[in-house]
Amino acid sequence: MFPIFQSTDAVLAVVLCLVAFAFWVQRFKVCKMIGPALIAIFCAIFSVSLVAFIFGCLFANSIDEGWKVAGMFVGTYTGGSSNLTAIATGLNASASTIAAANAADYVVGMPTLVLMFLAPTLMKNSKKFQKFWPYSFTDEELEGDGNQKELMASEEWSIKEIAILLAISVAVVAVATKLSSFMGADFASAGRILLISTISIIVAQIPAVRQLRGAMNLGLFFGMMYLTIVGFSVNIKGFLTSAATITLFCLCVIAGSLILHVIITRLLKIKYEYVLLGIVGAIADGTTSSLVASGARWKSLVSVGMLMGVIGGVCGNYVGITVAYLIRMITGA
Repeated sequence: MFPIFQSTDAVLAVVLCLVAFAFWVQRFKVCKMIGPALIAIFCAIFSVSLVAFIFGCLFANSIDEGWKVAGMFVGTYTGGSSNLTAIATGLNASASTIAAANAADYVVGMPTLVLMFLAPTLMKNSKKFQKFWPYSFTDEELEGDGNQKELMASEEWSIKEIAILLAISVAVVAVATKLSSFMGADFASAGRILLISTISIIVAQIPAVRQLRGAMNLGLFFGMMYLTIVGFSVNIKGFLTSAATITLFCLCVIAGSLILHVIITRLLKIKYEYVLLGIVGAIADGTTSSLVASGARWKSLVSVGMLMGVIGGVCGNYVGITVAYLIRMITGA
């Protein structure tokens, strides 16, 4: 048995340890360079978690599996749609709940992302915004030194490396699945998702694994496949007739977390480029955040946007499951 994974407190401890570790590594020069970026994405994760927890307690008993939906929304707005499904799987959410949550996410999240792509131009050209938020990079800083890697540029990799990456992925899932079988039945599925996340983080630190080429391309490929499948699986008719409350819940979470995130980051005087990329990295993923930076010609921030999305995705499963179980414990849902 693995009692450390059988309580909400234990999961929360893991989350806090990850946050503490992120701040600890700021002593290293390379990490200091992205300090504000880390603060921006952690503010985003905190804002989503807090707002989802508050509204989750309010909506928990008015929505089928409301406490699970709350955790799913934390996942999708800290690491993207893949986290939503991962948390849904971990919480054993029903197919109808997953479909309704995904539909609500599309209806509310997609217009928000469109606005995020337009935001760089709107913010740069708005004198009122510049007066309200005077903290930003200079054009020279955004241009960088010219050595930044082009987003989604052609890369060399071999079928051997792809085969190894696939083998590692399957092995991680297999090990996590086996370990989760020793947990209590009520938490085994959630524990499996957390174990997959944890083992993946550990394996990714092995030098030999980090040197394998094609990991980003492979991840992007499967990510795009997943999003396409999700889009085709949404039952629009069922959503329009039965998921109005979930949509309202989703709107409250995303609007509330955005407002809270903006307030916190403005008080901390974080440059608005970091703030925007942190929001996009949380709502979507690192690739989308990088695309926003690339489209805005923030060349020096393309890799930072990718990093923000990765951090959000890593934390998403932990905080999403934690929030869900906290709401369940408080509301008795």
